[in-house]
Amino acid sequence: MKILITGGCGFVGSGMALDFKERYPNARITAFDNLKRRGSELNLAKLKEHQIEFVHGDIRSKDDLFELNQTFDLFIEASAEPSVLAGLNGSPDYLLQTNLVGTLNCLEFARKFAPQMIFLSTSRVYSIGPLREIQLSETETRFEIAQEQTLPGVSNKGINEDFTTSQPRSLYGATKLASELILQEYVDTYGMKAVVNRCGVIAGPGQFGKVDQGVFTMWVANHYFDKPLKYIGFGGTGKQVRDLLHPSDLFEAVDAQWNKIDQLSCEVFNLGGGVESSTSLYELTSTCQEVTGNDIAIGSDSTTTAVDIPLYVSDNLKAKRQFDWTPKKNVKNIVDDIYRWLKEQESITKQIFG
Repeated sequence: MKILITGGCGFVGSGMALDFKERYPNARITAFDNLKRRGSELNLAKLKEHQIEFVHGDIRSKDDLFELNQTFDLFIEASAEPSVLAGLNGSPDYLLQTNLVGTLNCLEFARKFAPQMIFLSTSRVYSIGPLREIQLSETETRFEIAQEQTLPGVSNKGINEDFTTSQPRSLYGATKLASELILQEYVDTYGMKAVVNRCGVIAGPGQFGKVDQGVFTMWVANHYFDKPLKYIGFGGTGKQVRDLLHPSDLFEAVDAQWNKIDQLSCEVFNLGGGVESSTSLYELTSTCQEVTGNDIAIGSDSTTTAVDIPLYVSDNLKAKRQFDWTPKKNVKNIVDDIYRWLKEQESITKQIFG
């Protein structure tokens, strides 16, 4: 069994590689990465320790990929420029080259050498305008989806795969949606097998988060290292809500999909923590205080950017029905895991967060 993971030294990719190696000890796993993302180089030693091969390369370079020159049973495409703010205040060149040209290069490689693919997309493909039009109620600690809704694809369980993608959704979201569409054409034209996963917020140990990507891990880290934070947007109260998905739950979904890829090929799935693992920043602050024992200063800025949304929660019902997947880790579990990692690896994590 041979598995290729692009973005294989990143937070998601490296965790996926290690989880696959633990479940399938005889598998030959290759982690392909350009090491641009901060902290990704710190995963090299752990990958090597578990006999996972590292290949330094960039998906923007077709030659880098084709130099692998071997076949794989499974290709997990986990590489991306993941920031929803990418290109807003400058050139979108790196974003477009990575998330569009890079996808084309990956698909060309897969067509010849790895005809079974799991593609990690994002919930950011859903249109921002309609997401802001979802009817919400407001409690003391969070926004919630109201019972009465007029838009298709939304219920009190969250947003499902039928929610509209037809209006603007950010440059980042557009690159991932375009990649999804091209992938489906490759499946139809060349007989590949592939599944698309629209992931919600992924958070957990090993993520060197920052404001534009990985903010929930950063929230825990700032509590741990006693650094101030700020609620931004939607009145500056911290009531905006996301659902959190632990990397181990994502792995379970991908493994289940691979084992049913003939039946699931060309399907699109929402994968997130769901309502049961959703939190507002305000609520997350309380959880962080409980876990770390630190009560830090938190400021407020009511400014809302063009790509901000007040709420996103994944409706995972399709995944439950088609391959019996439900996430197991809740918000408290995720915060506990991040806290333990920060503490155990403090000599490293302090350099990034402290």
